[in-house]
Amino acid sequence: MKKAFLIGTVLIFLLGYIFIYQIITYNDKKMHMVVCNVGQGDAIFVRTPQGSDILIDGGPDDSVLNCLGKHMPFWDRTLEIMILTHPHSDHFIGLFEVLKNYKVKSFASEDLGNKTAGFNALMEEIKKQRIPTKYVFAGDRFILKDGVILKIVGPTQKFIQQTSPGGTIGESSEFASLESLLIYGKFSALLTGDSQVAELRDAISNGLGNIDLLQVPHHGSRFGLTADILEVLSPKLAAISVGKNNKYGHPTSFILEMLKSLKIKTLRTDQVGDIEIISDGLSWRVK
Repeated sequence: MKKAFLIGTVLIFLLGYIFIYQIITYNDKKMHMVVCNVGQGDAIFVRTPQGSDILIDGGPDDSVLNCLGKHMPFWDRTLEIMILTHPHSDHFIGLFEVLKNYKVKSFASEDLGNKTAGFNALMEEIKKQRIPTKYVFAGDRFILKDGVILKIVGPTQKFIQQTSPGGTIGESSEFASLESLLIYGKFSALLTGDSQVAELRDAISNGLGNIDLLQVPHHGSRFGLTADILEVLSPKLAAISVGKNNKYGHPTSFILEMLKSLKIKTLRTDQVGDIEIISDGLSWRVK
């Protein structure tokens, strides 16, 4: 009896410690942005100062759950916003597991489809769960109550009509991917999905300028960036979401050398794991 009481006391103490630790850790009144380590794919998690949770893409498998588990308190099982940048499997497969394990309050994506069974099943599941869905274009924005803004900077409706007139994209080619500018006070991050040079130039022509952090487009693909684009954006940090020893050769030496030549600090998920940025709206740091 005494042994059981002692074990129970220790367990209660440990649970209390974990609860208090998580309250302190996850309620620091700062914004946390995480480029999740999901292998060869994309998933970006944002937790706002007042605890709203945003997930942009879900990666190629259930690895995204590890990221959410590490960066959300255990009692929080709700995502206020879930966004899919474009319907390619390395960006949406993980969302199936997210929908099984979390309540999603709203879903947004670009107005492009994919004829694959996987993408159609995802949209059916979102419809089944009656999650409000919105198709967004450049100029749309999400404004959170604590001052965090997610501004869609690409693609424009005109760009989609010109590059994907049939309203769909295939698994082997990409013409448009949601580009969003995350803003909190003086901090800004450009999240690019699989966008390419033409779309970034389109966004720049519509006023996109200096940023603090750049998510390197398309896992470091040769056709995602040019030196003139980097000079306009002038990021202080570049983050690459990429899998180890992937068959595509990402990130390409072309992109890595370009970033190095412009003295842009670069972090890769295949080398450092999750890349977490913390900001109070005035300054920011890499955890």
